[in-house]
Amino acid sequence: MCGIVTAIARRNVVPVLLEGLRKLEYRGYDSAGLAVVTDGGELARLRVCGRVAKLVARAESQHTAASLGIAHTRWATHGVPSEKNAHPHVSGDIAVVHNGIIENFETLRAELQAQGYEFTSDTDTEAIAHLIHYKRQSGAVGLLEAVRRAINELQGAYAIGVISAADPAYAVVARRGSPLLLGVGEDGMYAASDAAALLQVTRKVVYLEEGDLAELRCDGFRVLCPDGSAAERAVNLSSLAAEAVELGQYRHYMQKEIFEQPRALADTLGLVTGGGAVSPRHFGAEAEEVFAGVRRVQILACGTSYHAGLVARYWMEALAGLPCAVEIASEYRYRKPVAAPDTLVVAVSQSGETADTLAALKYARELGMERTLAICNVPESAIVRAAALRFITRAGPEIGVASTKAFTTQLAAFALLTLALAKLNGQLAAAEEETHLAALRHLPVAVQKVLELEPQIKQWAQRFASKEHALFLGRGRHWPIAMEGALKLKEISYIHAEAYAAGELKHGPLALIDKNMPVIAVSPADELLEKLKSNLQEVRARGGELYVFADAGSEIAGSDNLHIMLMPEHYGMLSPVLHVVPLQLLAYHVALVRGTDVDKPRNLAKSVTVE
Repeated sequence: MCGIVTAIARRNVVPVLLEGLRKLEYRGYDSAGLAVVTDGGELARLRVCGRVAKLVARAESQHTAASLGIAHTRWATHGVPSEKNAHPHVSGDIAVVHNGIIENFETLRAELQAQGYEFTSDTDTEAIAHLIHYKRQSGAVGLLEAVRRAINELQGAYAIGVISAADPAYAVVARRGSPLLLGVGEDGMYAASDAAALLQVTRKVVYLEEGDLAELRCDGFRVLCPDGSAAERAVNLSSLAAEAVELGQYRHYMQKEIFEQPRALADTLGLVTGGGAVSPRHFGAEAEEVFAGVRRVQILACGTSYHAGLVARYWMEALAGLPCAVEIASEYRYRKPVAAPDTLVVAVSQSGETADTLAALKYARELGMERTLAICNVPESAIVRAAALRFITRAGPEIGVASTKAFTTQLAAFALLTLALAKLNGQLAAAEEETHLAALRHLPVAVQKVLELEPQIKQWAQRFASKEHALFLGRGRHWPIAMEGALKLKEISYIHAEAYAAGELKHGPLALIDKNMPVIAVSPADELLEKLKSNLQEVRARGGELYVFADAGSEIAGSDNLHIMLMPEHYGMLSPVLHVVPLQLLAYHVALVRGTDVDKPRNLAKSVTVE
């Protein structure tokens, strides 16, 4: 969950390293650091506890410059956020940055201490630095071979960048279980956790595969397999544009990404809805054969993606007639489920690097479930490569830690998957298919209308700002939307929020209701509306204050303690996509009023690449 950058070029790379960290700060922001080999051949290191801006100020004040360097922005795992635990970590003339977790670091630490190495941090990464140093000294080998020998002893996940004052002509990078790609520039070579960090210098990228090791020089690169043999990796042109990762007119990335949802949905749905028919081919060339044998669906995901899966369960069972289970990936990977070969296993992740989801997908395959599909926003990610089929959402880069457009495009993907499976199973008549396609085509416009509610939502946010607790209610396929609304509020405003299926109120949560506990209800005009109205009356009878997002025609009358916001239109099956948008806006504006760091909430990072 950290971000790393490596650079070697015929220029001063320090500005490149610092700008790269600024683009990667969504991956971790409790400390930052860089190490360079100076023109005098010395290893110099700068580290700070805090944000990248603090590191930038220190580098500028010390006039740091070099043509070879590594940099890191941290989300703490081993050791509290502090300067001594900040990366890079050093052993002699070797410096290392690392993203991931080394599971056998305690064993390595003990072995290295027995060899006389002194540890000055609480991190697992320092063991990597000392291990590489030991391999070079004991084997009388160069840096590249020392790194190769060292990584073969590491257990766990890593993406590392390594430099040495004794080998100033090149840098070494390696990956296993954590993302890392190379950038091929006109004046040098670069590597980073995310392509966004490299757009400043190049759009030519090389996606390293699991276990790869690479040597970077000013005039090129070479990739090795773990056994030292040469590997061929293609140079690709990244489709990511520099302006896609800039704020533009918006105050925060989260706000920008909320308002990008109409475009993201249009891009995600365009290839499908424009064709006039739902087809398995949108999920891969082999999808029709794979889908034909599917008798049940298993969805694996974490966080926001898990909530998307919960909505999909309602669609899948009601429209496609397929039993559907949804599990938190970190739980699934450690239990012994009943495996059925006719199950379609769907792994959902924005980044495609979510460690628990990737592990759960691999576990399902080990159990004999080879019908696998990845729904993901990153084409070359590990989860996409591990699945037999894939559907790439076109959300574009999502920088804000609290996911927004990734969620709605995942819902769009699930809607298409549901329709494709329903059609194969004979559950979708031609007229019904066209009705659903028409709704999907209109979805971006419908979401745009919901965004126009922002001025009213700002007014509600003022009333929420002083609260410390909130309760979200929903029923049916909108219960997961209530869950997503609660997650967004707690993530960025730090208000404790819970979500319940509204029918569960009388089974315990009603005890919490008083004038200080606002209750937010998702109230579409669907088959469960009258049931939900009864639940709202239960809240009112106990003196609770209600904030209701209702469809026109719901006939819910407002009062002093019941506030109504009418949605522009009722949207049937796709109503969850519309109803989540005002909940995103509410969380955003409450956070603004409370003065929290919207894009970088405390204790959280964007890409969860560690367990």
